[in-house]
Amino acid sequence: MTPAARISAAITLLDRVFAGELADRALANWGRQNRYAGSKDRAAIADLVYEVLRQMRSLAALGGGTQGRALLLGYVRNNGLDPNTIFGAGTYAPSPLTETERSAGRQPLPASAECVDFPEWLWPDLCETLGDRVQEIGKTMQGRAPVHLRVNLAKLTRADAIAELSGQGVSAQPHALSPAALEVVEGARKVRSAPAYLDGKVELQDASSQAVADMVPLSKGETLLDFCAGGGGKTLAIAGRVNAAFFAHDIDRGRMKDLPARASRAGVNVGLLSAPEVVQSAPFDTVLIDAPCSGSGSWRRDPQGKWLLTRDMLNRTLDLQRDILDQTVPVVKPQGHLVYATCSLLACENRRQVDAFLSRQAGFTLSAERSLTPLDGGDGFYCAVLQRNHT
Repeated sequence: MTPAARISAAITLLDRVFAGELADRALANWGRQNRYAGSKDRAAIADLVYEVLRQMRSLAALGGGTQGRALLLGYVRNNGLDPNTIFGAGTYAPSPLTETERSAGRQPLPASAECVDFPEWLWPDLCETLGDRVQEIGKTMQGRAPVHLRVNLAKLTRADAIAELSGQGVSAQPHALSPAALEVVEGARKVRSAPAYLDGKVELQDASSQAVADMVPLSKGETLLDFCAGGGGKTLAIAGRVNAAFFAHDIDRGRMKDLPARASRAGVNVGLLSAPEVVQSAPFDTVLIDAPCSGSGSWRRDPQGKWLLTRDMLNRTLDLQRDILDQTVPVVKPQGHLVYATCSLLACENRRQVDAFLSRQAGFTLSAERSLTPLDGGDGFYCAVLQRNHT
């Protein structure tokens, strides 16, 4: 496919997204319906769609509108391309620009949420939380996220993993956020087929997520419950550094469907527990809450999420976080730990949620916390380690 044909396809896909289809589903459906497109074409079109979603407000200003065609016009201008080499440039290209389109989108962007592609309604919250870093963080989040791997240190060293991956077409280097973290610098699309990945020697996991897992206090022989486990990535990360008993729970058991296979590949035993089984198995030395959240820290990976989020959705998420924190109190051992984590940049989901919990639960104290943003080299994350005091 020509560059113009790829942009034409991206216009069609974005219009489907704006009609209510999730971006990943729209891309999958388009690929099935257009078998002529090769893997490189599909990957390039996906990159276009996600890049536009990451920069939707600023590209809308450059293109003069919020539909697929205007956004891709903004993309072309933003990348210093001549629109006439794309629009009207061949059989499968988008139709030629109208005079209105040629004159649209010429105003400079204000230094605001529009400039750094955040939702306008959330801008005050982000400014309050991030302060004078908000513009720099926003600019960083306009680009695609790096690809990180976690080395299974129970199987090999980080240096050995780098060497093994190199022989499999994947170039990686150490990442400072975790002793097990690698950043892929070349060959990212080969990771899932690399023997090191298939053998459980490395896993795909954001470096900030690994840094949060490193904060979880757990000693040899103790018990850990991952209460909102999802795919169980943090449990597997913790299991890579300590020999303990691991259990996972999620209110939607389907989210854990891949965990047994991943755990087996990593050489880890993880017990999957229903809600009644959690109570029966309690108490635990450490309970990890990787809480449902806005996902604002990972908007580079899920850019559609930031435009779907509403104030009402955020408020409901805050209520859910509070309820989960309170639900887990009875299953934490005396002197044990409750670890609360989000992939959020927002204070209302992070330290304020922890402060509110401590005001309700006098038996806990905050023993450690860490806030990470994309400026640290990974996703935005927050982690608080809370210790139960009474015996």
